[in-house]
Amino acid sequence: MPALVLLGAQWGDEGKGKATDLLGGSVDYVVRYQGGNNAGHTVVVGDQKYALHLLPSGILSPDCVPVIGNGVVVDPSVLLSELSGLNERGVNTSKLLISGNAHIITPYNVTVDKVGERFLGKRKIGTTGRGIGPTYADKINRTGIRVQDLYDESILKQKVEAALEQKNQLLTKVFNRRAIEAEQIVEHLLEHGENIKGYVADTTLILNNALDEDKVVLFEGGQGTLLDVDHGTYPFVTSSNPTAGGACTGTGVGPTKISRVIGILKAYTTRVGAGPFPTELFDEDGEALRTIGGERGVTTGRDRRCGWFDAPIARYATRVNGLTDFFLTKLDVLTGWEQIPVCVAYEIDGKRVAELPYSQTDFHHAKPVYEMLPGWSEDITKAKTFEDLPKNAQGYVKALEEMSGAPISAIGVGPGRDETIEINSFV
Repeated sequence: MPALVLLGAQWGDEGKGKATDLLGGSVDYVVRYQGGNNAGHTVVVGDQKYALHLLPSGILSPDCVPVIGNGVVVDPSVLLSELSGLNERGVNTSKLLISGNAHIITPYNVTVDKVGERFLGKRKIGTTGRGIGPTYADKINRTGIRVQDLYDESILKQKVEAALEQKNQLLTKVFNRRAIEAEQIVEHLLEHGENIKGYVADTTLILNNALDEDKVVLFEGGQGTLLDVDHGTYPFVTSSNPTAGGACTGTGVGPTKISRVIGILKAYTTRVGAGPFPTELFDEDGEALRTIGGERGVTTGRDRRCGWFDAPIARYATRVNGLTDFFLTKLDVLTGWEQIPVCVAYEIDGKRVAELPYSQTDFHHAKPVYEMLPGWSEDITKAKTFEDLPKNAQGYVKALEEMSGAPISAIGVGPGRDETIEINSFV
């Protein structure tokens, strides 16, 4: 069964773009199944760096069909801008497919997101302000606009007017903002609908047919496991399911067709936005990880919070996703430390806890229990095999593998496409 899921095993920003791009030449379809332009992937090809926000990373592989599944929320303005930017750099984007069932991020969703987050003040979640949450809320409330609605003006107008009856009450009476005109929104969406019409398709049918024909399909999550709305550090999460189960609901491909689930695991830990983070560093080591690792959000531009590797989080990701493999990224960033702390458990109310606590309160108060592993000073960016790594780097990888509960099948030793050690083939 040639369907694979590739997802983040921490709080996102683990390097999924590089992993997807690496596999892109071996797969026939790469599918985004959740999230929107609140995600960001950096892919380095040769001396070229590409920052992708909404598009699947596979769009950089010429023989691969990139797909935006029904579980994604699409801002047409961002999509068209991203496509234009890639076309200007000589990237062929003509193969892109967009599900007609994907929901549209409207201008009023963005407005509600921004003013709502400001209204929360100190209680803010730390959203990107791009309308993602309000769009998913509309979807669940059954007041959302789908891609297919852009091609029926009468239906579109009815839906926008119905949505704005509620939104304008909120904007004018709670947030003291101006009401939004339905006609302007409809005109805006119709124009963008025409510009993306050539990409819209029944992607569920296409993907299932491809799998029946033994094509290889890679499902790409937008954010990490701990940002999952059900399984993450709620409420400091995204509004969708980046965990493996989301690949099924976000594409219309059944779970029996998925043969491998690959978790992307950074050699240390980062997160963007608010919420608990037991191994977070506020010292020179944290600043060094941020600087050496280039830890700035691709989409948000915000500095990422940095900390040491957290093994309970990795074990949790293995469990809730059914991970079969790990792709360990950014091992090179740790070069130069004499000793490297690894969180092996937590201390909560004076007790040692080996697994991620289900209680938000407990997790917020969790203190990391560290084990020190010997570091290395040798440059590893030219390593092509596991044996090329210094002994201590090999030991670090083996220790993380044992603690995390799934084999590490590939290791990133630099940002470039070719700076990867492949231990076991994914495809």
